[in-house]
Amino acid sequence: MPNHPLNRRSFTLSLLATPFLALPACATLDDSQRFAITAFGAVADDRTVNTAAIQKAIDHAAGQGGGTVVVPAGVFVSGALFLKPKVNLHLDKGAVLKCSTELSNFPAQRTRIEGHFAPSFNPALVNANGCDGLVISGEGTLDGAGRPIWDRFWQLRNAAPDPHNFANISVPRARLALIERSRGVTVEGVTFKDSQFWNLHLYRCQDVTVRGARFEVPDDYKQAPSTDGVDLDSCQRVTIENCYFSVTDDCIAAKGSKGPFAMDDKDSPPVEQIRVRNCEFRRGHGVMTLGSEATIVRDVIVENCKVGPGVSNVAVLKLRADTPQHYENIHFRGLTLDSERGLIVAFRPWTQYFNLKGAPPPKSVVRNISLVDIKGRFGTFGKIAPNPGQTEIADILLKDIDVDLKTGTLDATGASNLRLENVRVNGKPLTL
Repeated sequence: MPNHPLNRRSFTLSLLATPFLALPACATLDDSQRFAITAFGAVADDRTVNTAAIQKAIDHAAGQGGGTVVVPAGVFVSGALFLKPKVNLHLDKGAVLKCSTELSNFPAQRTRIEGHFAPSFNPALVNANGCDGLVISGEGTLDGAGRPIWDRFWQLRNAAPDPHNFANISVPRARLALIERSRGVTVEGVTFKDSQFWNLHLYRCQDVTVRGARFEVPDDYKQAPSTDGVDLDSCQRVTIENCYFSVTDDCIAAKGSKGPFAMDDKDSPPVEQIRVRNCEFRRGHGVMTLGSEATIVRDVIVENCKVGPGVSNVAVLKLRADTPQHYENIHFRGLTLDSERGLIVAFRPWTQYFNLKGAPPPKSVVRNISLVDIKGRFGTFGKIAPNPGQTEIADILLKDIDVDLKTGTLDATGASNLRLENVRVNGKPLTL
């Protein structure tokens, strides 16, 4: 990949401008086209598997030209559901749409997961494909009932010959929502709870707003595996605002393809024009993570957010030695940190599931990354390091930072034009 020197004027404009997206308006519910799932036989007893009844409500709404399927208060257990174009989903206050833990209710099929299409893996609880204008809303909850599934995962992983490379999809489990190839999507107000796998997986979607949603796993479960909050898989123009994250994997992850031939993957266009703002991150592996599966990620702004004591890393760039990657114009600003542990920056090699498939090591570029206006307390500044001989890291700006850290140093190697401007750690200027 060619190395184009950064134009200082364009860098400054990119940093200071605030090119927020034109957000899609949240569609209003049409009272004349609301279909309660109880009218189609769904029972809120936390036992009955209501898949057929709820799918009947969805299909009926689609047959009427569209409308909103409503989950009223109560606990409704279900298997995989498939929304249709022009059919929205609303969860009333006190409503719980809960995953069955019997995975036969999520029959394996071809599905997008972890940067490829698995020929046989479980669908999500709520699935939508080609549903432009989709609205998933309300004060209710999507509940993955994940604890027994997590226990099974750890039992199998710990018994595996190589636990570090134990395949995540070797254990059947359901995501809470998979939305694919849809434009103008709004997810608002809903709580995503105890997901068996990823919470909200967006694949090849554009013009999406996720607003006021919550993503949670129990505080008493040390590591609920793969409970990412939002996975932005090959998506463009996504805004995530006023959301709450308390999970044990990445809070928000930019994803795409992987492997030495990933740039040729036409099913994985770049992740770009992502805005994250006014969110609270209480627990998670990373606030914003680029990878594990990603090729091109660019034009990302994370701003005006709070980062709490359970967050392990703030800005995470996973640098795969087997995948060509281009991470550019990634900006974090206006963050308040409140933790005694964790890394503010983690730009470093990532080797899990490494496979060059006989190809030579690919080249990657990390360019125009900034952290500006960061304050509070955290564990350590972190680490910046390339895959030696493979990754070009350039134009990193750390500016207007005032933090109290357990470990005050920044371990940085292999980065050109790394600039520190008004960076104070434990009351003293930070120098490299």
